Parts: sequence; C-alpha cells; structure tokens
Amino acid sequence: MAEEEMQRNLALELVRVTEAAALSAIRMMGRGDKNGADSAAVNAMRQTLGRIEMDGVVVIGEGEKDEAPMLYVGEELGNGRAPRVDIAVVPVDGTRLLSQGMPGAIAVVALASRDTMYSAPPGIYYMEKIVVGPRAKGAIDIRKSVADNVKSVSRALNRDEGDITVMVLDRPRHEQLIKEIRATGARVSLIPDGDVMGAIAAADESTTVDMLMGTGGAPEAVIAACAIKAMRGDMQCKVFFRNDEERTKAIALGVDAEAIYRIDDLVKSDDVFFAATGITNGELLRGVRITDNMAYTESVVMRGKTGTIRYIRAVHPKEKVSHIVES
Repeated sequence: MAEEEMQRNLALELVRVTEAAALSAIRMMGRGDKNGADSAAVNAMRQTLGRIEMDGVVVIGEGEKDEAPMLYVGEELGNGRAPRVDIAVVPVDGTRLLSQGMPGAIAVVALASRDTMYSAPPGIYYMEKIVVGPRAKGAIDIRKSVADNVKSVSRALNRDEGDITVMVLDRPRHEQLIKEIRATGARVSLIPDGDVMGAIAAADESTTVDMLMGTGGAPEAVIAACAIKAMRGDMQCKVFFRNDEERTKAIALGVDAEAIYRIDDLVKSDDVFFAATGITNGELLRGVRITDNMAYTESVVMRGKTGTIRYIRAVHPKEKVSHIVES
C-alpha cells in the first residue's frame, strides 16, 4: 500500500481509537472515580492503537500529572510497519467532568510524522495559551496585554469588542485574567475543564466562542495545536510556572522561560491527524448514547495537510460495545 493511501486510512483508524475509548469510559460516568474513568479509556485506546498499521511512539502521554494510569511517553504502539509517527493522547479530556456526570468530556488522539511533535521536558506541566480561528489568524500576540489582544481580534473579525466571547478555564489563577477581559467589554465563557475542546471551539467559527485565553495543560496544548493546524486557526503559548521551584528546575533543563511557542513549534508536520469522540454531551460533540441494542457516538476527525474536517456519527452493535467494555 502506498504511503499516501496509508495516511488517508490513518484518519479513520484514529476515529476507531477514540470511539473505543469513549465507549469504554462512558460506563464510569457519574461514579466519582476519575482514575477509574481514565483507566477504562486508556485500556481501550491502547488496544485499538496497537492494531493500527504504523510504527508509533507516544510522545505526549497522560497520567503523571493526575496520578492516573498511563499511556506512557516512549511506549511503542502499532504493528511496527510504516509510517513512523508520533502519537499524542488524552484518553479523557475532562476526567472530572466524566466522573461527575457533567457535559464536555471527550476522548482525543493525534498523530504526526516522527520527531515533529513538541515534547515538554519533565516538570513542564502548564502553558499559557491564546487560540483563535482562521479569520483572526495573525491578530494575536501573547506578549501583549489582554486588552490589546481582544482589540486586535475584534478588529480582525470586524466586530465591536463587546461582541467578542472569550473562553476561559474556571480556575482561581484566572481571576485577574477574567477581570481584564471583562474590562474590555468582551464576554467571558467559563468552562470547568477540558481545554482541548475549548481550543477547538475557539477555532471553529460556527460556535459562539471567538478566543480561548488562559493557562492549561502543556500536553493538551500540543494536541490542540494538531487540531488548530487542520482548522487553519492560530495559537500561541508560553510555559507557565506555578512557583519559583518549577521555573528554576526548567531553566536548569535548558527551557527558555520566555519563549513563544506557535503552532509550528508545537507540531512541525503539516500532515497531522486529529480525532475526538464525545463521551458526555458537549458544545461540539454529542456524548455516547446506549440503547438496548445499539450504541451511538459522534466524532470529529481532521487532517492538517488538506484541512479536511469530518464529523462522523456512528452506530455500534451492542455486542461490539459489550466486548469493548469487558476487555
């Protein structure tokens, strides 16, 4: 099979990965067990990734930050055949949302050519982020003030500042950011968790969100960059340190504390793939629904090289769902 054909097939293979994770994780909805929810998704994702025709290595894993089960960095997945790819995973973006039965939890995976995804050094957990859609591309500068960025984006969108909506994670650390956004006249949309989907919402011009601002996970920044590249949006990030100890350790490892990371810094390859499946209902994707005989999922898959974005609604026979849940 030619490499180009292989790459086209990878897009649909990724949807199967996130579908399997979502179908396994949904059984943990509302049970108050974050790690149990993550474990169910991790196991299903690992098994399905292992069957894909690829030579894959996990460069963005999950688990250490939340002390949850891992798809660990350096883990080799696939059948070992070409293409050689980097893998980024968030088996559940929004584990707290899922464990409490709240909207917005998704399963996410991304692939890119080998050695093209940014892998943060140990101890780099968070990044400050700004994300916008295609029409505001080039209008953001993370070095400038909140007011300057809101004004620039509103100008690019040909709107008043009061007509701009900025999505922000609802965290105590964002109290000052929220005040500064509101001072511009812009609206604020707070989300409890899940800044990968928040970034996608900001880049998707069919939503009511125009920007994402604030600090979120560093691994999630890389995964979001894969989607934003396919969506032709814009993104800038800076490493965020929670305390002086984190800053000192990072600088000792050679991290430039003032560096600006753009999309091409986070994922160099243009031929990048991104897939997400809704676990619980969200703004962009419906969650898993299970009836007596069938299960229903809704997913999005993107390819950076072509800019193609596909939304997939799938119907799964109950026996397939039972196998995934029990495995």
